[in-house]
Amino acid sequence: MPEVAAADAVLHVEVDGAGEPVTVVAHGLTNSCRELAPITPLVVGTKVRFCFRGHGHSGAASGGGGYGFGDFARDLDAVAVEYGATRAVGTSLGAGAICRLLASRPDRFERLVFLLPAGLDRPFRHKARFLRTAEILETMPHEEAVEAMLADPERIEVYARAPWIREYDRARWADLRDPPALALAIRQVIEDTPVRDRAVLRAVAAPVLILCREGDPVHPAELGRAMAGILPNAELLTFPDEVAMFQAMPELVQKVNAFLAA
Repeated sequence: MPEVAAADAVLHVEVDGAGEPVTVVAHGLTNSCRELAPITPLVVGTKVRFCFRGHGHSGAASGGGGYGFGDFARDLDAVAVEYGATRAVGTSLGAGAICRLLASRPDRFERLVFLLPAGLDRPFRHKARFLRTAEILETMPHEEAVEAMLADPERIEVYARAPWIREYDRARWADLRDPPALALAIRQVIEDTPVRDRAVLRAVAAPVLILCREGDPVHPAELGRAMAGILPNAELLTFPDEVAMFQAMPELVQKVNAFLAA
């Protein structure tokens, strides 16, 4: 598989499709480049998926490098430059990394999709959940850690309503190359914010599609509504819950495909 050398990390990359447009796809915290792999082949053009430093198949930060939003924004930009990406899709952490890059370069991309954004300029409100994950990664062998995370009470509630999501979760955790590095990434990034002042995003003129769901404490729909009010050319789609979003995936993929192709 191809790799991209960022300033202080070597990043694993996977590519779907060919031709224009070229879209860089940035995953969420604790996930990997395969988070959206089931749907990116259905989207127009070239999709460049990568693992952030400390995540999935990528290596840890080297030479004293860190795991703040500025570091993840540099990973994103390095991959986008290498492949000539003009569009960007970001989930959770990935959305935050895109925002950090846009804070200094508001015209960096021509079109943007934010899927379940998790933060802007306010402190992270649900640290305990991620700190539990970091502790599991630091203290358990990989397979035991996966089972422990699948046994989280919040996830069990979701599995009861949508059993197929359990296997999706299991597959995304199987990709992890360096559990201690991911634990460190969790501990550092939850103390950071994507931007210092959300008002800087008013300078982003590119069309933006924001996708949120109600009742998500980590990715609050209120944040999506706030972003839609700040970004001057934004469209917001909100789903009632996680299961509804999964069930709407065929229509959602069509919507994203048409948006990126425009």
